[in-house]
Amino acid sequence: MLDRSARRFAGETPVGRKRRARKTARLLAETHPDAHCELDFETPLQLAVATILSAQCTDKKVNEVTPVVFKRYLTAADYAAADRAQLEEILRPTGFFRAKTDSLIKLGQALVERHGGELPGKLDLLVALPGIGRKTANVILGNAFDVPGITVDTHFRRLVNRFGWVQEEDPVKIEFQVAELIEKRDWTMLSHRIIFHGRRVCHARKPACGACTLAAVCPSYGTGPTEAAPAARLLKGPRARELAVQAGIDPGLVPAAAVATPEAP
Repeated sequence: MLDRSARRFAGETPVGRKRRARKTARLLAETHPDAHCELDFETPLQLAVATILSAQCTDKKVNEVTPVVFKRYLTAADYAAADRAQLEEILRPTGFFRAKTDSLIKLGQALVERHGGELPGKLDLLVALPGIGRKTANVILGNAFDVPGITVDTHFRRLVNRFGWVQEEDPVKIEFQVAELIEKRDWTMLSHRIIFHGRRVCHARKPACGACTLAAVCPSYGTGPTEAAPAARLLKGPRARELAVQAGIDPGLVPAAAVATPEAP
């Protein structure tokens, strides 16, 4: 099945790839209408902090920790002047808490020194700040400043390769190549939808191919089980049964545990 799917797109032209990519993006929008940034925040600085904390940590755990962080540290100056030991203790549940504490303190200092304590809304200025790489900068731009950005995390990298949009592992090259395929206005939401799809359907080890709405446009169809029952058991998240319906299979095949099981980080 996988070989057959791959052969279908073997002679695809660049124009054909772009058309298929945009059709896939439309299907993702229909499949995941609830896609959004899952980090809780109210200001650009809060989103920057939450995104830094999300490294090697689930969004759920970050959202449990950030209310304490945001209540105690309101401004960039507060992070710059933070007591390291106290901040480390607060961040401990997120893992790598010493490095994250260092990043937040240095971020606060840099914002105070270079930007009057305000987080800038430009990519080149963001990536020059401590703790903020290109992926984090695109999260901030897209969700706090409404500036379209492509967020290449592990899910995004895996899926755009499976989709045959790219054959690349370097995140920056992936970002630029996907940008050529998808209209700029859709970049931010595309990132959320692909991440949702990676967590709920197109898993790293065994994707739910037989319960996927993208089956007809995916050259990797067949990487996971294509039969309805085993594929349905792989669906995850609060909308698992709705995803089954969208894929045209019996939602009763989705076990209750799949709906309650937390999605992969």
